[in-house]
Order: sequence, then structure tokens, then C-alpha cells
Amino acid sequence: MKRKLLAIIAFVYSGFAFNASAQTVALDYYFNHETRKDKNGQPERFHYLWEDTGNTGFSVWGGIFKAQGATLTSIDAAPTAENLKGVSAYIIVDPDSRKENPQPNYVTQADVANISKWVKQGGVLVLMANDSANVELPHFNLLADAFGLHFNNDIQNHVVDDAHFEDGGISTGNSPIFKTAKKPFMKDVCSIAISGKAQPMLKAANGTVIAACTKYGQGTVIAIGDPWLYNEYVNGRLPAQFDNDKAAADITAYILSLARKK
Repeated sequence: MKRKLLAIIAFVYSGFAFNASAQTVALDYYFNHETRKDKNGQPERFHYLWEDTGNTGFSVWGGIFKAQGATLTSIDAAPTAENLKGVSAYIIVDPDSRKENPQPNYVTQADVANISKWVKQGGVLVLMANDSANVELPHFNLLADAFGLHFNNDIQNHVVDDAHFEDGGISTGNSPIFKTAKKPFMKDVCSIAISGKAQPMLKAANGTVIAACTKYGQGTVIAIGDPWLYNEYVNGRLPAQFDNDKAAADITAYILSLARKK
């Protein structure tokens, strides 16, 4: 099933592969640094990692990036000009709270300065939050605020149980970004306040913004209120009316269309 999905995506988006051949997409492993005990009682990394093939990982999304011609990497340290060198797109997902990591690496003003400079020079920054109970927003918003974006302390698209999946459905409308996806699923997300040049990408049924983007210098910043493209929601197991697999391919193509080869 997964191989068939990636083969289809590779065919549909083969036109992007040539353009993306030299692009490197980096996933943050510093602000998000969760661990758990393995079967031998030793700590192991998990949650929103390229190599995590469980429900909590990004292995499927990583496969989509590779199918479209990109190279994957990770950054396991605070962002600097040196470790962002050669990176075309930088994805930061669900920074740790003390509940998730007793010694979290909070976003600092120095991080904001380094990332802002990199974006201004043409980088594509993707920020993925979560509902306020499951993400550290105060420090993450230091970064988002620098670009006219702000993750709100709320919950949108709340889904009570499996009998209420429709409460997590969103319409892409006539979005120029989501060219094939019509109804992705995104539950328990935070809304996003926008200012300046920022524009909505996706809205909840009640009209609140749950994904937005903005230009900054020569680069682009994308903010999404949930890490909605992890394996659990792109592995083909959602009810048939939802097309997160197509949404993942669409936003990947969009990110790579913006990202410069470095």
C-alpha cells in the first residue's frame, strides 16, 4: 500500500523532481527532542523524525519529499548560519514542553535572529505547532511573531471520537497550493493570527485560520497549527473521504517550488 502510494506520487509530481534535485530539506531534531525507553530500557528518540516508521514518525512524508527529488537531513543543534548552510527548507515541528522533555531546548532570541537571516536570504521555513495542551507556544511564538504569524492558545477542529471524524475535515476550496487535495483531515489544531504580509492557506469550518504563509525578504515562512502529516494520518487508514496523502504531496511540491537550490 505504502509503496504504491509513493509510486503514484512520484509519477504525478515527476515534473518537480528535476527542479528539486539539489534541494535539501532539514527537519529540526533540537527544539523537538522527545525520548522514550526501548525494549532494553535505554532511551531512544521518537516523534516527528524522518526515520520513525511508526505512527508518530515522518517517514512517509520524507518518502514524498524524496519521490519529488529532494534530499533529507536533520539538524540536532541550535540553528546557526553554519548548520543552515546548504539547507533549502527547514521544518520545525511541535517544540518540547517540560511535559515532553525535562530539559527542553526553548527557542531563543538568538535562534530567531539566525533563522530570520537565513529566511531573508531565500530559505523556506515551515513551522508546525499543535493544540495548546501539546506544544510549547510562548517561546515558539518568539519565532513565529517575527514573521507576522502567531499560534493562538486554543483548539480548533476538536474531534471527540472516531464517530466524529467529520469535525476534523477541512476544505481546500480553490487553493493554488492544494491542487489535488480537496478534503484533508486536521484535528485538534491551534488557530493562527496573521498580520503584515501573511495570508491564509487553510481555514477551519468556522473561518479561523489554521495554516498561513508569508514572504520575508527573499524567503517564505509557512505556519500550520498541527503536525498533521505524520504517518498516522498519511498512511491510507483515514476514512476514504479524507485525502491527507494528496495534501502531503501538494504541500511538498509547494515547499520545493519555493525553495532555492543551495
